Amino acid sequence: MSFSIAGKTAIVTGAANGIGLAIGRQFAEKGANVVFADMDEKRLRDELGDRVEDSNVRYFAGDMREKLAIANLLSATLDAFDEVNILVNGARQVVQSNALDPDDDSVITLLNQNLMPALRLTQLVAKRMIKQSEGQTEGLAGSIINLSSIAARRTHPDLLGYSVSSAALDQMTRSMAVALAPYRIRVNAVAFGSVMSASLKSTLKDHREYREDIEAHTPLARVAAPGELADTVQFLASEGSGFMTGQILTVDGGRTLLDPVAAPVH
Repeated sequence: MSFSIAGKTAIVTGAANGIGLAIGRQFAEKGANVVFADMDEKRLRDELGDRVEDSNVRYFAGDMREKLAIANLLSATLDAFDEVNILVNGARQVVQSNALDPDDDSVITLLNQNLMPALRLTQLVAKRMIKQSEGQTEGLAGSIINLSSIAARRTHPDLLGYSVSSAALDQMTRSMAVALAPYRIRVNAVAFGSVMSASLKSTLKDHREYREDIEAHTPLARVAAPGELADTVQFLASEGSGFMTGQILTVDGGRTLLDPVAAPVH
């Protein structure tokens, strides 16, 4: 079975840096048409500017919390490449929470940031995938991959909002997988542990001892590179995972095998 995504068209959100950028770059290098989407237009231009318009790469700047931005992202993708076959919902945010403070709005904030854009974009892109596959009875119509976190299964009061939004994203993955299965659209997620995302890199810069804490609670004793997560996402995007849907793949170096309550989760 092939893991190729050559010739496919993918949208990757949260793609201006870190994990999303690594996924988009790998997809493009493997021959896919890729639309990199993010709020940070300057960073998108800095990272991709010299590759846009004359290649298989485009970028789209917009706030995915806004329905109009989501609609415009799909329209821009279709204008550039005529179709969409893969969606990677990679936009995510991590903030600290105070679980005992009734004025702490982090749960609402992160549901609006980490869950709702992924849900709305999934719904809109799925409609397009269904339309594209009209008249076809065999083969896959599309693959949707959500980036989640092992925080969904762990207990860390200081990350209440992030944990709740990650758990909600996992359940959304399962629900949409069942809803879209009749249309041959697969929906899966990757729950990751410590990957060198932009936010983690910033945290480690300010708190060097944090890396030691992560490594001590990870059986493989290291932080993963973004490219390692990109490999897993490519697998889920390809026909090599054609009989998988509704699954939450864990990529955490073994962290959840130990699961101490207070260990860091991102």
